[in-house]
Amino acid sequence: MTEDEACVWLGWRAAAEAALYGPDGFYRGPEGPAGHFRTSVHASALFAEAVARLLCRVDEALGRPEALAFVDMGAGRGELVAGVLAALPAEVASRARGYAVEIADRPEGLDHRIEWSAEPPRGVTGLLFANEWLDNVPVEVAEVDSAGVPRLVLVREDGRERLGEPVSGAQAQWLARWWPLPGEEGLRAEIGLPRDEAWASTVSALDRGLAVAVDYAHTAHARPPFGTLTGFRQGRETAPVPDGSCDITAHVALDACALPGARLLPQREALRTLGITGARPPLALASTQPAQYLRALASASEAAELTAAGGLGDFGWLLQPVGLDGLLVDVPDHEEQ
Repeated sequence: MTEDEACVWLGWRAAAEAALYGPDGFYRGPEGPAGHFRTSVHASALFAEAVARLLCRVDEALGRPEALAFVDMGAGRGELVAGVLAALPAEVASRARGYAVEIADRPEGLDHRIEWSAEPPRGVTGLLFANEWLDNVPVEVAEVDSAGVPRLVLVREDGRERLGEPVSGAQAQWLARWWPLPGEEGLRAEIGLPRDEAWASTVSALDRGLAVAVDYAHTAHARPPFGTLTGFRQGRETAPVPDGSCDITAHVALDACALPGARLLPQREALRTLGITGARPPLALASTQPAQYLRALASASEAAELTAAGGLGDFGWLLQPVGLDGLLVDVPDHEEQ
């Protein structure tokens, strides 16, 4: 038996599932996501404060229910849910309950109001927030062969790839609808069907409220011709090798995930409606109240990072109301992503 024959070849979905979430997977590590990459949550406490404002809007739209849920999908080590609860006004905080949905163990010292589980709670009322969660729902990768046929890409643990069977069934239907591949050899796509299903299932956990997914994203008018599959380790982008040593991620076709009534926005516009603008404080403040000026300047710098074009500001926000008439984030139609 040759070395090649002895290797186990898997589709990218199964390989990434084991590498990320298996017993020794990447997301089981004690350092958590913050040890390897910087999300909006880790960039600034302003992000949690903005999400807290959104939760307050949801609360008001729901008529201030007795129990108000904040569900943090892919909670990492609970940074966002803890920050949101801490930023709430006292009256809202007294009715709020946090839910952290994460496969890793509950970290020590987490706020007692936060329930920790591997699955989202069902039948709750409030805000469900999935920040950089869908990009880590593993998907199959397709590549066009020399005959112009899209085939599944197989991979082994060391990252070496080869082409497998032609894409068929529901996966082929998804490609035809959401990411058609011209018959040019080497073109690639990530088949987002598992993410569509995961999002629909997660949204169904809400009885009433708003579900929001925030992620690296693309839409039908601008799909990347060679896909976006990549890896991250200790703050650096690296080759996606499914051995548990790195994060494996791919941008999300958020338009395919959207259910009826949803809307897509770039993060910079969503955050601006929630009070995060990045505007510098008046220079006159530097001479009259220098300490206040320096605090405002630092806050403006953090806000600018969260809303920057070419960076975090380009992330997509998918807003999905459940039993509500509005989206609670009011952005003009011409700003829609």
